[in-house]
Amino acid sequence: MMLYPLKFRPRLVEKMWGGRKLQMVLGKSLPEGKPIGESWELFDFPPGVVESSKGWVSSEVVNGPLAGRMLHWLVENHRDELLGPVPLSGREGQFPILIKFLDAREDLSVQVHPDQAYADANPHAHLKSEAWYVLQRDPGSRLLQGLQPGTTREAFEAAIRRGDVDRLIQSLPAEEGDCFYLPSGTVHALGAGLLVAEVQTPSDTTFRVFDFNRIDPSTGKPRTLHVEQALRCIDFSPTSSLPAESQSQHRLVTSPYFHLERCRLNGGKQRSVRHAGPKIVIVVEGMLAMDGLPSAVKGEVVLIPASRSDLVFRTAFGCVFLEVTFPAQNVGNSHLSTAPAKQRIHGQ
Repeated sequence: MMLYPLKFRPRLVEKMWGGRKLQMVLGKSLPEGKPIGESWELFDFPPGVVESSKGWVSSEVVNGPLAGRMLHWLVENHRDELLGPVPLSGREGQFPILIKFLDAREDLSVQVHPDQAYADANPHAHLKSEAWYVLQRDPGSRLLQGLQPGTTREAFEAAIRRGDVDRLIQSLPAEEGDCFYLPSGTVHALGAGLLVAEVQTPSDTTFRVFDFNRIDPSTGKPRTLHVEQALRCIDFSPTSSLPAESQSQHRLVTSPYFHLERCRLNGGKQRSVRHAGPKIVIVVEGMLAMDGLPSAVKGEVVLIPASRSDLVFRTAFGCVFLEVTFPAQNVGNSHLSTAPAKQRIHGQ
C-alpha cells in the first residue's frame, strides 16, 4: 500500500499555566474547565517515558485507510517509505521530530534542556533543541532566552537562592510570525500570553531552575525544581549571552536536527513537494489542499511521507504554513541513531 499525507489525533495535556487558546485560536476541542497547555500533534515515545506507559505512546492516524494505526507502527512497517534516508532517533528507534502547540496563559518555568554530552552520560536524559513560532500574542507578551551578558555560574546560583533568577535572562519581545531557536543548553521561558508552534527533537527532558515562586494548585506546594541538573546543562560561555534575534521570513531555522521554513501560497497558486525525506506541514493561516488529503486548515499538522515527493500543494484563497524537513547531513549521523531513547519527562 502506498503511503499518503497523514493527519493525527492531537494529545491534549493539562498544565497549570495553560489556557483556552488552543480552542479559541486553533479550533481544538478542549475538555471543559481544564487549563490545557499543550497539544501534541506528532509524537513517538518509547515505553516508560510518558506517564510510566507500558507501551509506545505514539500519534494515531485519523485519515484514510491507515486510520487507527500509530505512528510507531508506520515506523516499524513502512520505514523506508515514511523516512527515506532520514535515520530514526534513539536506540529504540523513535520518529525523529516532535511537534506541539503551546498555550501559555501564565509564564512557563525558567528551564534548560540537556545537550548530547549530558544525555550520553545520563541514560534517563535526552538531547532537546527546539524552535518556537509565535502564532498569537497578547499585548506586552515577551519570552526569556539566553543569559544576560557577563552572567557567571556563581551569579546565577546566587540569583536562584534569592529567587530572582529571571533578571539574569534576556527578555525579548515576541510578535506574531517571529521564530526563536533554542539549542540545548539555552536557559529560557515562554512568556504569558503567547501561543506558539513548537518544533523539537523527540525529547521532553526538561530541567526547571526557577518557577517564579508560585504554588501548584493541585498540590498546594511549589513544583519540583532540578537545579543541580540544570546548572550542569546551562551554557555559561560568552557566546550564550550574545543578543538573540528572532527570524520572520522564509528559512527560520537551520539546525543540525531540523530545518524550519515559513511558506506563503497565494490564492490560485500551487507548490511542488521536493525533498528526499519526510516533510511536516503546519498550517498557520488559511487552508491548504494536496493530493489524497482533505484540505488542512489552521492548527492542523500533516506528515508527508518521503515516498510522496510527487505531491503538489494548492490553495484557493491563500495560506501560510510552516515546513519542517531534515538536513541532508543527518543521514547516518550517530547522534540521531545511537543516543539513549529513555528519558524522564519533567514537564514545563
